[in-house]
Amino acid sequence: MVSANKEMVVYCFDTLVSYYNNEEVPPPAFDDGQHPLFVTWKKAVNGGEPRLRGCIGTLEARWLVNGFKDYALNSALRDRRFPPIHAKELPSLECTVSVLTDYETGDNHLDWEVGKHGIIIEFIDPDNTRRSATYLPEIAAHEGWTKLEAIDSLMRKSGYSGTISETLRKKIKLTRYQSTLCTMQYSDYISYVRATRGAAPSIVGGKPGNH
Repeated sequence: MVSANKEMVVYCFDTLVSYYNNEEVPPPAFDDGQHPLFVTWKKAVNGGEPRLRGCIGTLEARWLVNGFKDYALNSALRDRRFPPIHAKELPSLECTVSVLTDYETGDNHLDWEVGKHGIIIEFIDPDNTRRSATYLPEIAAHEGWTKLEAIDSLMRKSGYSGTISETLRKKIKLTRYQSTLCTMQYSDYISYVRATRGAAPSIVGGKPGNH
């Protein structure tokens, strides 16, 4: 089984740095394969806990090299919840890659474990609109949610703004999955590149992320 590793995170940082510098991305140092994946960027401000800056991925299997290349940029520049990340923010960033595995169909909306499973919910709302959304495995535990709180939050994330009833919850089709994670701060990335390539990357272009 493929697990998330630091070479994947380095490749995501490489992709973003190369975008700002308008350069080719250095070749990846991990083996390709097909898996669903996510790329998450967080930003630490004034020594506080890193805050989400972008997170986009795919629940469908993708070739890892192209997938990380695409989603490193999509999550940094095209997450609609946030303005695009600028080059000047790089020193404050940390990146997490997630490789998703072990998809299983749940018996009901509560058939999963907080801290172990990511969940995908699908349901049809009272207006006959099909809704779906996902939370990665670490989200519910980080937020301190119960399973029910996570489900209700996920229903809101899907775009549903009506009344949440137990009847509607019971109509949810739930898929649970697991993931492996690897996180690296920009300073760790710089150290890795210096050790493996002999020189630290520099930001030449510094163009903003609204390309």
